[in-house]
Amino acid sequence: MSVKDIAKTNKTTKKQGGLFSFFREVKAEVKIITWPSKDETKKAFIAVGIFAIIYILLVGGLDFIFKNLFEMIFNLK
Repeated sequence: MSVKDIAKTNKTTKKQGGLFSFFREVKAEVKIITWPSKDETKKAFIAVGIFAIIYILLVGGLDFIFKNLFEMIFNLK
């Protein structure tokens, strides 16, 4: 197969349809999704909230410790 034949083949195999086809396919895929139940969503939300609070406290605590440590070392106050 020559380079010209490959180029012609690539041009003819491109998908047609555009934007409307894309949204039709998205709609079909969304119907296939298995959505979590209300209870599962609630549990996941609580877990994320707890880990976020733990992370906030950890970072805030480390910030407070290092701020005071640097002030003590360099006598900034």
